[in-house]
Amino acid sequence: MSLNSLNKNNSAVKRIMQEARELANDPSTDYHAAPLEDDIFEWHCTIRGSPGTDFEGGIYHFRILLPAEYPFRPPSIMMLTPNGRFELNVKICISFTNYHEELWQPAWGVRTAIIGLQGFFPLRGQAAVGVGSIESHTTERKRLATLSREWTCPHCKLSNVEILPDPSSNSTRDNHPTPTSASTPPQEPQQVVPSDPSPIQTPPSTHVLDSIPQSAAHDRNSVPSSANNIDSSTRATASGAETRNTLVVHPPTPTTPGVEFRAGTAAQGSTSSQKPPVLLDTAIMILLVLLFAIICRRVV
Repeated sequence: MSLNSLNKNNSAVKRIMQEARELANDPSTDYHAAPLEDDIFEWHCTIRGSPGTDFEGGIYHFRILLPAEYPFRPPSIMMLTPNGRFELNVKICISFTNYHEELWQPAWGVRTAIIGLQGFFPLRGQAAVGVGSIESHTTERKRLATLSREWTCPHCKLSNVEILPDPSSNSTRDNHPTPTSASTPPQEPQQVVPSDPSPIQTPPSTHVLDSIPQSAAHDRNSVPSSANNIDSSTRATASGAETRNTLVVHPPTPTTPGVEFRAGTAAQGSTSSQKPPVLLDTAIMILLVLLFAIICRRVV
């Protein structure tokens, strides 16, 4: 039954195509499933043996047959790879297969059947009893698990390990990319050697007293003797080093009224009394004469 001859409006066809797209877009490392190209109601699936069981390391191929009323009726499952747990080419009796239609739910699908089959593989004893089930020795199951990897499906024409490669080989290939000839080795960082620093140039020492006006320097009466207190710090001379003198002038506290001292400057002025201006004396005399004349005029 080709895809072109299918009724795309059929509910079973729609559901099967939807599940096929979901499994193709969301692959798993534990199983692989896809419908046949000439019949979408028949699927070929491959599952990996559960770790910690007799089937660890094995890869098993089986068929899933979907009814025309799917998903309202359950599928049928038939094993193709020798495994020591289920018979070959026989429909298996499991709770989600056609043997128990009363337990099937339409919400289940192909993925549900695959995961359920993986869970039924390790069962033993009474739990493993059913149509299509067999009991084999642990040694035989492990031997068949080893042989199952190279088992080839006559219809798919591929071995199980080709259909479902080991995840370790894929991750190793992804984590260890093959180096190419175009890649260049990393270059060692070049050490930056700082150039010799230029010698520190010492500015020529300037005498702080040079900033004092000459008039203040020669006026001995206006500047008290404390103004000449200068702290001279003479510096120890090292071999080959220059000798510098740092001169600091402490501004003296003014002791004479009318004279102010500021850092680095001397106020101009002297303690000698200055004659008042002539205009001021004249104005005072005129006021006194007028006052005297007014007084005399009132007395008379």
